Amino acid sequence: QVLLVESGGGLVQPGGSLRLSCKAPRLIFSVFSPMVMGWFRQAPGKERELVASIATGSAPNYADSVKGRFTITRNNSQKTVYLHMTALKVDDTAVYYCNALSTTNEPKNNWGQGTQVIVSS
Repeated sequence: QVLLVESGGGLVQPGGSLRLSCKAPRLIFSVFSPMVMGWFRQAPGKERELVASIATGSAPNYADSVKGRFTITRNNSQKTVYLHMTALKVDDTAVYYCNALSTTNEPKNNWGQGTQVIVSS
């Protein structure tokens, strides 16, 4: 199991922006860099969904609901994945989690504590 620590959530008004971070403090570069990483979110009463994923050297992938508004990036030397969220909507309110992904986009590790994003006026 890999320890992943999410941060950066908060309360923001509709149309605002946030940047989430996901750090793997116990991994070394050579282990982290080949990992496909994803950001998931779970809204109240809904299933957890994958919103963005990124592999080193490949174009990122996004769910249709966030395409054009969210950007996933990674810094392998810092063992960190980011999710830059812009034009936030009330529907983006959720707990956001990161995880490593299998070849079928399934999460590979236990879930961390996540970071809460609330979009509200």
